[in-house]
Amino acid sequence: MEEVRIVIVGGGIAGLATSLALHRKGIKSVVLERAEKVRSEGAGIGTLTNGWRALDQLGVSDRLRLTSNLIHKARTMLIEDGKKKREFVLNIKDEARCLRRNDLVDALADALPDGTIRFNSQIVSIEEDKTTSFPIVHLSNGNTIKAKVLIGCDGANSVVSDYLRLGPKKAFACRAVRGFTNYPNGHGFPHELLRMKTGNVLVGRLPLNDNQVFWFVVHMQDSHHNVKDQESIANVTLKWVDKLSEDWKEMVKRCDVEALTLTHLRYRSPWEIMFGKFRRGTVTVAGDAMHVMGPFLGQGGSAALEDSVVLARCLARKMGPDHGDLLRDCSVKGIEEAIDEYVNERRMRLVGLSTQTYLTGRSLQTQSTFVRLMFIVLLVLLFGRDQIRHTKYDCGRL
Repeated sequence: MEEVRIVIVGGGIAGLATSLALHRKGIKSVVLERAEKVRSEGAGIGTLTNGWRALDQLGVSDRLRLTSNLIHKARTMLIEDGKKKREFVLNIKDEARCLRRNDLVDALADALPDGTIRFNSQIVSIEEDKTTSFPIVHLSNGNTIKAKVLIGCDGANSVVSDYLRLGPKKAFACRAVRGFTNYPNGHGFPHELLRMKTGNVLVGRLPLNDNQVFWFVVHMQDSHHNVKDQESIANVTLKWVDKLSEDWKEMVKRCDVEALTLTHLRYRSPWEIMFGKFRRGTVTVAGDAMHVMGPFLGQGGSAALEDSVVLARCLARKMGPDHGDLLRDCSVKGIEEAIDEYVNERRMRLVGLSTQTYLTGRSLQTQSTFVRLMFIVLLVLLFGRDQIRHTKYDCGRL
């Protein structure tokens, strides 16, 4: 049986960022990724000030700034009967950019030591070693690994969160399509986040640079279309934007069809994050495995980056840089204390993000003006008039 100090399950944003944060602290880890290569599916990730602070700590922010433009404004419009009924404009003073997901993943992966990521490594089960209390991971290829620490960064369908006995994720009654459209001669759109809600459809547009635009379409009630391939996703999306202006239709028609993603939006409820047990022995979770949330605040990716910095900092206090016997140089109790510190530091931050995301999503989903007003009042009561205060959060130094 192989023995590894720290095993991270999942080679997405959360897993790679956590491994890189540990590497910056002199602690080695192994990332188990089920795919054959670094996963680059997905489209754009809105990265706000708090996310850039975490990227600064990870040491990859300068590279990413070269491929993304600043976003200066956010506009939200409510459209009824083809006419603009209400508009909210927010000037963004701090750093906000849209990143390609594959640019972010590649930057994190390239900064890791060779051999850190093990591809074609899918875990099928986890058990606790009766002698040492360390977790033992069983892989689909028959290999077995004993780890001092096991960190689940394996997304919304997390095997590790199941091991922690966390409750199942809940689903919004809506689906989202995300995509890119390239304009060789320039798109001409202002560098702002534009969101429009009309009927059951929420659309958004966010330029990455002068030639490429990231966009999304969320249908608040459509969960019945049988979508089997990329062309089907494109056709469903065109149906959803049929009543919008020609520039939106043209954006979908000209998109990179192979890069389209369709997601049934899910979330872990705020009360589950408040009361959930995110440690079992020396096993914990980060990213979507811990706090999957809707896209309505654009904080899912940034929250995962925050997780990585906080978790590495807490583990480094107890474990220190690699030396000596991999499985004997730190007590189980010390590791458990480190994970508890991580969970305690993250819990209320994540409760706030998940609550605000949930209420924002519900306010956009409802067709009732009264219910929408009720959700808006709740948002103001809970989070004040500064509804982007969550972007000012600082996860601290590594």
